[in-house]
Formats: sequence, structure tokens, C-alpha cells
Amino acid sequence: MRCPDCGKVYWRGAHSGRLEGIVRAARRLTAVALVSVVLVAGLAGCTDSGSEEEPSPTRSQEVSPFTGLPARAAPVLAVKVDNVPPARPHTGLGAADLVYVEQVEGGATRLLAVLSSRLPSVLGPVRSARESDIELLEQFGRPALAYSGAQSALRPVLEKSPVLAVPPGKAPDAYFRGGDRPAPHNLYVRPARALAAAPDASRAAGIGFRFGAAPEGGRRVTEETVRYPAARYGFTWSAEAGRWLVSMDGTPARTTDGGRDGAATVVVQRITIRDSTLKDKLGSVSPYSETVGSGTALVLRDGKAYDARWSRSDAESGTDFTTPSGDPLNFARGPVWVLLTGD
Repeated sequence: MRCPDCGKVYWRGAHSGRLEGIVRAARRLTAVALVSVVLVAGLAGCTDSGSEEEPSPTRSQEVSPFTGLPARAAPVLAVKVDNVPPARPHTGLGAADLVYVEQVEGGATRLLAVLSSRLPSVLGPVRSARESDIELLEQFGRPALAYSGAQSALRPVLEKSPVLAVPPGKAPDAYFRGGDRPAPHNLYVRPARALAAAPDASRAAGIGFRFGAAPEGGRRVTEETVRYPAARYGFTWSAEAGRWLVSMDGTPARTTDGGRDGAATVVVQRITIRDSTLKDKLGSVSPYSETVGSGTALVLRDGKAYDARWSRSDAESGTDFTTPSGDPLNFARGPVWVLLTGD
């Protein structure tokens, strides 16, 4: 054998004391090095479990302007979703980047799901569009809109608007009737086929939302209830899920394909809801939700509630949300629900 110190060849016993010392020293150094590597690796992967802020996407990643999460820029599809009790549970709603809650006739509500980052194979049930959908959707550029029908007086208005209407008559292969419930609560859309019928649909772009660290202050809350004349929404904070879990009319809202509905940010946007000039087939006046203008809002994120203000200068512009002092109010990264409620 060869001594690692002097280089001489030796038999067992020669230089043994010196060699054993060298070996012991080498082992100590190796052990220290291994401990150092483990510590460095642990520190590199360490996160503060008490931090509420999600990691920011890297600069090289494309980020959705609707959720603040990594996503490729893709066309925007809005789907008008039925929301009376016989229409629940929904299918595909968990894939939506944004969900708007709008008041309709009789004080009931419908949902407007906005998708771009992800497309479920099926979404629904689908129902008819309303006049105020046009103003709300113009901030998205030229989005596609999937819906089941519209009042005859609304059809020419839709045709002249920037919104790309994709009802069953224009994309018959995108829709089907399910056998799980009675009509009219059983019409579903295949989003990919609906977008194929609107090849000029705008890709996702900024609509005024900002994502990042929460503002200072806020009030700790675990539950919030939002009431409409004939509907009620509940939001319960789940620290484990990092989401506000949704209930509708006192019942947990679930989807047939994705579990419990939830949102990283919930916005209660107080607006003016007035009568439109249109009526439904039963003669009830359709409400019109004014989403251009300014007003107050309540923003829920990270288990806290923040007073806010919103402003939107015109239909082509996005909606800005600020603190009462005028600073931009960041949303938490993830799906956003916006409830348009009367002021």
C-alpha cells in the first residue's frame, strides 16, 4: 500500500500511526463538508411557514393578468352560467380565472365565468346573456362569449359590440344537452370548440388587476356573506387551502369535476343596478349592472378584509382597485371572484 502523505509503499504496520491520523482527519473534514452541504441545501429550500405571500413568478415566466399565476397568453372566453338551485352543482367552473356574479330578473343571480389560462372539457349549465354583459366584457378587448340565447332586442346590440357572440346557432357542435337534469338547466358548452368558432378572440391582457403583497392593515375575518334580493353567497377562509371557500344559499358550492369552489381573492364591488329597457319573456324588467364609473368595494384576501375603491373610466378600460388613500390594492395570486352588488 502507498502512504498518502509521504508516497512510500509500506506493509501493514509501517507508518500506521501517521496514516491513521491522516485518515481520521480526512473523515472529520468529509463529515463537516457533508453537514455544510445539508445545511446549505436546507436553507435554500426553507420558507417561512408564517408568511402569507406566495412566491412571485420569475421574470422569464408568462403571467396571467387575471390571476397573477404563470400562464401562456391565450384567447379569452366568457361563459354565461346558470345559477338557480336546479342548475347546481356546476361543471368546469373551477377552471375559470375570474367569476363575476351578476343580478338578473327577480333578484336571482347568474355567473359570468372568464377563462383563458385553462379550459375545462365541459362547462355549464349555460344560460342567456344580458345587456350589461357587453359593457363588462369590453375591458377584455374582443372576447368570445358563450351563451344559450338572448332577448330579440339584445341580439343586434350584441352583433354590433366588440364581443364575439358564440351561441349554439353559431357553434352547434360546441353545445350539448345533458341527461342529468331537466331543461333549461342542462345545456353545456365545450369551451375549446366555442373558441374555435371565434378565431379572432382577444388574448388575455391587463384589465387593471394587480397581484402581490397584501397592503398594510385590514381586518381579520373568517367569513363574509353577500346578499342579493333572492340569493346569498358565503365565503369562508381556509388557511389550509389558501382560498375563500364558496357557499350558495347556505350550501357549500361544489363542482361535478373539481370539488369545492374557491377563490384566492373575493371582491365585493358596489355598483349601481338599475332597470334596463329590456324585459324577459315573462315580462320582468332586466336589471342593468353599471360597471363603468367609480365606487367602493370590499376585498378579501389571506383571511383579511380590506376597504377599497374602484374606478373605470370607460368601457374599453380596465377596473382599478385602490386603498382608501389611493394606493394600488394588490390581489392574492389565484382565481378571483367579483360580486357586483347594489350600492
